[in-house]
Amino acid sequence: DFTSIGRNYFRNYFAKQAVIHLLKSMTGFGRGQAMSDQYAITAEIKAVNHRFLEISLRMPGQFNQLEAMVKKTVQSRLSRGKADIFILFEQVAAKKSVVKVDKELAIAYHIALSELAQACALPAEIKLAQVAALPGVLSLKNAEDDLEEISQLLSQAVEGALAQLLQMRQREGAALAEDLAAHLRLIEEKTFAIAELAPLVVSEQRQRLNDRLAEMLGAVEVDQARLANELAFFADKVDISEELTRLASHTAQFRHSLASAEPIGRKLEFILQEMLREINTIGSKSNALAINQAVIEVKSELEKIREQIQNIE
Repeated sequence: DFTSIGRNYFRNYFAKQAVIHLLKSMTGFGRGQAMSDQYAITAEIKAVNHRFLEISLRMPGQFNQLEAMVKKTVQSRLSRGKADIFILFEQVAAKKSVVKVDKELAIAYHIALSELAQACALPAEIKLAQVAALPGVLSLKNAEDDLEEISQLLSQAVEGALAQLLQMRQREGAALAEDLAAHLRLIEEKTFAIAELAPLVVSEQRQRLNDRLAEMLGAVEVDQARLANELAFFADKVDISEELTRLASHTAQFRHSLASAEPIGRKLEFILQEMLREINTIGSKSNALAINQAVIEVKSELEKIREQIQNIE
């Protein structure tokens, strides 16, 4: 039972140890930029905690066809949190101008002029400069954006922003892990204290029954068999060894999970629920003041942990 393994458990798990914490928080900010001779693109990502992954993207409308690529990149690096992404686009150099020729319109003009010359019995001396000067034949337009180049720059900017964001989330995650580990140490110490107090509950009950019977019966001999039955029933009713063992196991599992590189926020929420279930059962079974006080302290630490793990990815 828990009492028999308590001291070894305390020695192995309760002592402060240097643990490499790899979990990440869901809060952070990252900024990335990529430039070329023509363009400068800046990506900013702001992330806060959220039960699932929610992505909000704001970027210039002319690049909406690249939205799916941005979201796919973010989804490959984040698993939970609300991520607001802002894409800023700047034209570094003036766009080159190109001359557009409407060949069909030029041919139509030429045919029309030839027909007009024939109808008027005039020589059809139509020169290229005359046709080119007609409305719509030649037009000056800005060169279209190089979508492939912009896509590459956008990808670089988003990756840079994600790298910064993940670094911040890892730093905050490490701080969270240290804080959680401190709460776990207190829970483990209180769990061990409860385990040491538990056997005293039955012995105290035995003494109370003996005192009460002695007071009621006086010199009449106490039925020891019946007393033993009453104590056995009481001991079974207040036995918390299974709950203590499960609570210790859940606590160790919680601590072990803090060193995981995988997203573990939801897993920690589940383990915490199981820890709360066990400590509540312990509190309901025990009527000893010292144990109930330790139960209250454990529940207080678990509530602090609940608040903290809301921000773990």
